[in-house]
Amino acid sequence: MTTKILIIGACGQIGTELTTQLRLQYGVENVVASDIRKLNNDIVNTGIFEVVNALDYNQIEHLIEKYQITDVYLMAALLSATAEKNPAFAWDLNMNSLFHVLNLAKAGKIKKIFWPSSIAVFGPTTPRENTPQYTIMEPTTVYGISKQTGERWCEYYHHQYGVDVRSIRYPGLISWTSEPGGGTTDYAVDIYHKALEDGKYECFLRDDSKLPMMYMEDAIRATIEIMQADAEAIKIRSSYNLAGTSFTPAEIAAEIAKHIPDFTISYKPDFRQKIADSWPASIDDSHARTDWGWNHRYDLASMTQVMLENLRK
Repeated sequence: MTTKILIIGACGQIGTELTTQLRLQYGVENVVASDIRKLNNDIVNTGIFEVVNALDYNQIEHLIEKYQITDVYLMAALLSATAEKNPAFAWDLNMNSLFHVLNLAKAGKIKKIFWPSSIAVFGPTTPRENTPQYTIMEPTTVYGISKQTGERWCEYYHHQYGVDVRSIRYPGLISWTSEPGGGTTDYAVDIYHKALEDGKYECFLRDDSKLPMMYMEDAIRATIEIMQADAEAIKIRSSYNLAGTSFTPAEIAAEIAKHIPDFTISYKPDFRQKIADSWPASIDDSHARTDWGWNHRYDLASMTQVMLENLRK
């Protein structure tokens, strides 16, 4: 049976690159991109695109039936920093969109779901270094609370109803192709833009705020690999820890300075510092590596080189 894919939230930071890769692998005619509004971009203009509200069950069901969808990638969400400004809407969007898709799978209308979780599920009481797969999870942000709750529902729907749902806890994601999406780790995207445009950057985190990060190409590959893995290989149905590299603002600034010697950084921590302080500094992702063969390819040095090369173009 042909895999037919629906991506909800295809115009977001992750959805944009995920849609492009899925179309390359499965064919443009088999990947339906959707979002709350129609933008004038490559995702909309180079394949099937539908306007859909992730909170509207009937709209999602209609698209699934119209295109005979087998796999749904639910990428719509309000991210950490943005969610703190609108907690009620963040909870509504992040939770009810997931319920809609889980219930459609429970009803047998789709075969497989990808739903992203995040390192935001951890909190200040979680071990910060080499954070284990199974550990204390007491998130202190709206985003983290919704993602932790979502993990529990994913596992519940799998065990109770046999829903084939798969998930990874994304660290901070870094990409040159799309603008930051309102996350606490977005400084690590913005810093490259400002380094090339202004030769300087004012960081909203402290210089020593170490956080887990990943180059977007690795994250997209992990997302597709976990969906392509045999169902028997997926041992964890809440969400898998995923790691690439960890660094501080001072370390990324030093790496950029190797390419742009006059680059300078200053620090003016804001409300996002408290969010960053509640998250891990590094992640143990040994379960993902053992169960379905995950392996990252980019470290800070290689990522910086690729980011600057592409942004210069």
